[in-house]
Amino acid sequence: MRAGLALGSNLGDRLVALEAARARVLKIAGVSGPIRSSSIYETDPVDSSPSAGPFLNAVIEVEFGGDPSFFLRSLQAIELEMGRPAQRAVNAPRTIDLDILYLGNLVFSTPELVIPHPRLHLRRFVLEPFTEINPSLHLPGHNASTSALLDSLQDPAGVHRAAQQWKTL
Repeated sequence: MRAGLALGSNLGDRLVALEAARARVLKIAGVSGPIRSSSIYETDPVDSSPSAGPFLNAVIEVEFGGDPSFFLRSLQAIELEMGRPAQRAVNAPRTIDLDILYLGNLVFSTPELVIPHPRLHLRRFVLEPFTEINPSLHLPGHNASTSALLDSLQDPAGVHRAAQQWKTL
């Protein structure tokens, strides 16, 4: 099934972090192509401390044939390997943040994981890159496409295509 993932970084070399995370995601058991990658967007931090720097954000889509909980644990392992502490303040600056946005038409909810992501329709920094690669997708629980969700979004956060873009795949 198709899976959408959000990638973000606001510490260190943000572009290197996004590229390393994407490469590691593609090595997770059950992940395969075709792979779609949005452009990279520079975004204002949302609900972060005033000293938090801007993020680089992107969305990728892959095929995934496996258990959602395994996928989450694999993404969390990548975050740990890349220097994101397991115990941290909410919305603290981070070298990498990986979120599952959707998994096919799956609706899934546990204390650790909710699919589709419960706030993706409220976040310009997710919807902008997501709409770039899949504008007509209708997520479970939403009556509108990703592009329609973006068009109706009231989020004033600053989101623009970054000068830095992917170097490798």
